[in-house]
Amino acid sequence: MLIEQPSKWLRRLYPGALWRVNPDEKAVYLTFDDGPIPEVTPWVIDLLERYGVKATFFMVGDNISKYPEIFRLVVEKGHRMGNHTFNHIRGFSRKYFTSYSYLENTEKAYDLMREQMKGLNCSESQLRPLLFRPPHGHMGWAQYITLKRRYRIVMWDLVTRDYSKKLRGPQVLANVLRYTRNGSIITFHDSLKSWQNGNLQYALPRAIEFFMEEGYQMKML
Repeated sequence: MLIEQPSKWLRRLYPGALWRVNPDEKAVYLTFDDGPIPEVTPWVIDLLERYGVKATFFMVGDNISKYPEIFRLVVEKGHRMGNHTFNHIRGFSRKYFTSYSYLENTEKAYDLMREQMKGLNCSESQLRPLLFRPPHGHMGWAQYITLKRRYRIVMWDLVTRDYSKKLRGPQVLANVLRYTRNGSIITFHDSLKSWQNGNLQYALPRAIEFFMEEGYQMKML
């Protein structure tokens, strides 16, 4: 449960971050980390469109630079953009432990996103207010303090663990069924890890159908 639904003490590490939205509203917030990936992201977009759902994508700058057409697809379909650093870096790594180097990598991703959005049929609200989610779910205190001056830091209320080699699709779906609640920010991954083990293909459509059957609205952040 520490991973799937973080405890109160973990949430207190980043007190100004958004972990959960309004607990009094029957709504959930689908988010996807680590894209855009050509083998995965278009499938996610098609699935969301089939159900009439909009989501928030926390994108890695290096992937945007490699697959700009997939980034543009996400934008043009009306989904929300979030920053996931340029190199999917660990906040506690020696190379990026200083707030300056971490912020520099984050801003590199933001600048690329802004450049790629030029000339697209999109809304400024898809990018603002600026959203940031730290890769691997952690960052140093100095990094957090620096970034929250510019970004809205978004964590999660439920991580599906679709990326895990130790889980299979039914177990990922079981995490969704067990931990979803009003205001949950739910994290899937449009990544090769979640795709190659089949977890995303199994769990995501069934999770969306569960939300619909239970009367949850699915909203962007």
